[in-house]
Amino acid sequence: MHDASGPPPGPVSAAAADPADPAGAPGRAGRAGVLGARRTRRLVGLAALVLALGLTALASVLVGARALSPETVWLALTASAGAEADIIVHDIRLPRTALGLLAGIGLGLGGALMQGHTRNPLGDPSILGVTFGAALAVVLGIALAGVTDLRTQAVLAFTGAALATVIVYAIGSVPGRGPTPITLALAGTAVSWLCYSLVSGLVLLDQATMDNFRFWRVGSLVGRDPEVIVQMLPFFAAGTLLALANAGALNALALGEDTARALGHRVGRARVVGLAAVTLLTGATVAACGPIAFVGLIVPHVARGVVGSDHRWLLPYSALMGAILLLGADVFGRFLAPPGELQVGVVLALVGAPFFIYVVRRRRLLSL
Repeated sequence: MHDASGPPPGPVSAAAADPADPAGAPGRAGRAGVLGARRTRRLVGLAALVLALGLTALASVLVGARALSPETVWLALTASAGAEADIIVHDIRLPRTALGLLAGIGLGLGGALMQGHTRNPLGDPSILGVTFGAALAVVLGIALAGVTDLRTQAVLAFTGAALATVIVYAIGSVPGRGPTPITLALAGTAVSWLCYSLVSGLVLLDQATMDNFRFWRVGSLVGRDPEVIVQMLPFFAAGTLLALANAGALNALALGEDTARALGHRVGRARVVGLAAVTLLTGATVAACGPIAFVGLIVPHVARGVVGSDHRWLLPYSALMGAILLLGADVFGRFLAPPGELQVGVVLALVGAPFFIYVVRRRRLLSL
């Protein structure tokens, strides 16, 4: 597979292809040196992102309505005595940070997968109808059964997201060929608007449903039950494994479906694995936090500008950058409206839209 970020094959590659040609040896050595240096840079970049993520997570634990010192947090973790600071660390800050970490990874991976499978630079996880499918399930639960418990709403949201993806896949499948990027995008848009219309009609007709739905609708890491995180953790883990396993097939699909088949990949199975990963990651995120926009749209573009289009590197970079962006936005929102705070979904919309416009105007986006 040709790495889109690397030097194009040229005379050096042609010479290197002939093992009997002595002139090819320096060419092979030079190319191996270039590839080795690029791999080293990417590994250093991954290490830097892991460090940045650790610092952001630490800030998420320390910063809030009541600032905590590192010593106080360390004592709360190692010798908890039930003091107020211990309760803040164990019951509020740590679950909030863990949820932000998982949600950021899920949205970053989901966005990179979605843009890769649909070949659409505006693709994000919601293009499969996941977000509004989850919203419709939550609204139906509130309106028909009076569901207000957050854990039950999370289960409903995940179920709605999964059903919406199955419906989009079925509608977008062309007889004899399976789904294509265009049919998936069109089917996802149609299902999303249908679900959105039903949600709007239900909340407008029932004020009580509107009041209960409003809290879930604003993406937030605040007030989520730690049990919700435990419930969703297996879905995050399965989705992450499927996403990373899908990287090689995505690289082949970027060359065209016929070329992917010639290279031995099963296109239909690759699509199913990719969409299953998107559904698991995004469905679990929406169920736990509500809909959070912009992470899945922005992060893959930034990661692609840093590491290129090779999904073996693009996916882990997107996961780490997504977690850093989401946790950073959550920490930033704690300073914007003292003594309260802005929800992370609002902060990402305020910061993400201008940043995305800046990226589009100042950088040449790499082709998908």
